[in-house]
Amino acid sequence: MALKHGFRKGSGETGSSSVAVAAPRTQMSVLQAAMAATAQPDESALNANDPKQGSNMGKKKGWTPDKRHGFVMWLMTVPFLILVVLFAYYPLFGWVYAFYDYQPPIPLSESEFVGFQWFHMLWSNPTQLKTIAQVLLNTFGISGLGILTSFFPVAFAIALNEIRSKWFRNIIQTLTTLPNFISWVLVYAIAFALFSSSGMVNTVLQDLHFISKPVRFLDSSEHIWIKMLLWSTWKGLGWGAILYLAALSGIDPELYEAAQVDGANRWQQTIHITIPQLMPTYIVLLMLSVSNFLNNGMDQYFVFQNAFNQEHIQVLDLYVYNIGMGNNSLSLATAISMLKSLVSVVLLWLVNTLAKRVRGTSIF
Repeated sequence: MALKHGFRKGSGETGSSSVAVAAPRTQMSVLQAAMAATAQPDESALNANDPKQGSNMGKKKGWTPDKRHGFVMWLMTVPFLILVVLFAYYPLFGWVYAFYDYQPPIPLSESEFVGFQWFHMLWSNPTQLKTIAQVLLNTFGISGLGILTSFFPVAFAIALNEIRSKWFRNIIQTLTTLPNFISWVLVYAIAFALFSSSGMVNTVLQDLHFISKPVRFLDSSEHIWIKMLLWSTWKGLGWGAILYLAALSGIDPELYEAAQVDGANRWQQTIHITIPQLMPTYIVLLMLSVSNFLNNGMDQYFVFQNAFNQEHIQVLDLYVYNIGMGNNSLSLATAISMLKSLVSVVLLWLVNTLAKRVRGTSIF
């Protein structure tokens, strides 16, 4: 009994001592948690008490500076989008003339609906088909020469970039860019003053006894494609090099410094650094050129055409103008222009797909 009582007493003392030891531990853990909460206050509580933090939270949820900047940039594009819609997409409603027998000044509402008659006429009339074949040949020939010489602005930009004298480089760039702002009418006036039968070139050559009679530079169909290409190159070379000059300024100078350390000369740097860095810009511009393969424009060829070279200088745009305005067949001209636009869209899609698969560069 005594032993049992003693055992119970001992066990009771032991239990009380365990409770006594556990109590201080519990108090210590509570105290440590309180100290941790005091040392590291809740960020949400601080943000709620701090007016600056509260305002920042409001900005993150609402009108942030990035969103404001993006909205301002979007507003700046709105006027240009309006111009594109007015002058590029709104005129597409004029395609409806291709399905009517429109004869001005009769209103379109009173004109006869003929469906695809004008499209069928393009292929059913042998004379019309022969003329269109020659026009397409001229268009493909001149556009093809333009594609083959599309590297001229690249080479010119690289050559300008290699000129060390800044003032001389600026003079060359200015002199080659100014012709772009001259209309084709003035270009033809310059050409006539220089290369007509009584122009300066023929006069000088005759005075020097190099030729016995004037050379027919302008009123001859010989090499007319080459002549048009030369005038186009003279007019647009400096302007076409501007984009490549901008791309050259964006090349990392450390690439050239590393190449110099490796012992590369200027020619090797051009081959292995400059040209590869310009290729993305060149590919994009080449895709745009191919998409405009049928769009040669008509102003250049309109001012240079005459009875001697009309057969070989008449491109598709000039042919559409002559059909619509010269022959007063606006419906047929609209049908041709409509087909040309659709083919241009298909060409752009094909070239974009090809470039995306080959080089990973695309417009859309």
